[in-house]
Amino acid sequence: MSLATHPSRSFLPYPPAAVAHASSGPLSGLRFAVKDLYDVAGYPTGGGNPHVLAMSGIKTATAPAVQCLLDAGAAFVGKTHTDELAFSMNGKNAHYGSPVNGAVPDRITGGSSSGSASAVSHGLCDFALGSDTGGSVRAPASHCGLLGIRPSHGRISLARCLPLAESLDTCGFFARDVATFARVADVLLGADAASLPTAPRLLLAEDVLALTHPVAAGAFATAFARVQQALGPAAAIRAADRPFDDLYWAFRYVQGWEAWRSDGELIETYGLRMGPDVAARFAFSRDVTPGQFDEATQVRHAFTRHLAALLGHDGVLLLPTMPDIAPLVDATEQALEDYRNQAVRMLCLAGLSGFPQISLPLASRDGAPLGVSLLGPAGSDRSLVALAETIMALPQTA
Repeated sequence: MSLATHPSRSFLPYPPAAVAHASSGPLSGLRFAVKDLYDVAGYPTGGGNPHVLAMSGIKTATAPAVQCLLDAGAAFVGKTHTDELAFSMNGKNAHYGSPVNGAVPDRITGGSSSGSASAVSHGLCDFALGSDTGGSVRAPASHCGLLGIRPSHGRISLARCLPLAESLDTCGFFARDVATFARVADVLLGADAASLPTAPRLLLAEDVLALTHPVAAGAFATAFARVQQALGPAAAIRAADRPFDDLYWAFRYVQGWEAWRSDGELIETYGLRMGPDVAARFAFSRDVTPGQFDEATQVRHAFTRHLAALLGHDGVLLLPTMPDIAPLVDATEQALEDYRNQAVRMLCLAGLSGFPQISLPLASRDGAPLGVSLLGPAGSDRSLVALAETIMALPQTA
């Protein structure tokens, strides 16, 4: 069975093209997949939309982030589905359907890096590239029981990658195990300019925890205890400097303003047909005013200053990744939209600040995975991965 016809529905059915990789290197022996936002020479880049795919043509150059992995010896196995134009968090695509969650098939993968998370969760590759603007790596990592990172903004190149909101877009990745995750991190992230201490000042974001579903409280408590066993006690704090609704709208207005500047001309010139949920988000984006964007930017800068002061150079925020386990695949569109909006209130901390966040598969509820996150100061990405290695080395208790 080819990857394109695998029941996981992770991969696009593109005709295979030869993609050379180094014969040796730090990632030798590992196989990886790439979200269909990144150019890979010999393949089109469809961005989850048939019209974008039709206009793409076959690419003659490869995105630097992908090439970096090939040069390190990793073998490319295919391109994975994305939610349409990367503007969704559910893993559902109106044109191509939904990849299957390898951890809990009756629940959504999350998106927009849906195919990448699906492929890794099914063991079809060792790791996969995604992108994260509003949670598109962190959400599926939590839902599919994977490690996933949203790096510091600008840490990994997004050249030759379709943009959504450029001041928010990041290149992230997934893996099933922390050893593979750390190998990929060494290649893509490199060393931090200033590392976190091995025993950081751990801060538990109680206000973020309050946004989660009450039935998940016990699972989070057990996971937080495991983190504190590895890293030391956490001080309970409030992460936000204002109501979460204010941060939510600041994020939405910045994302919407930039998304329309990335894709608005394309949408209007060519009359792109989009799924109703994505079309509604672009309609919202089209109507964001300069005043709303400017006010949101001021909120963003103030919050970033607040979070930078809170973390300093040695602080790490401990928080739940998502409000709860993944919704069921047959959940109503309204239920999915409500869940997404609650998730954005939690996920926007890293998005607005540009700080790195890593989601770890440390909790579960009703047999479904639930991620716990570490969020560190700007540029502390590789240090967060090292802390993840320490935490994941501890045995998981029931």
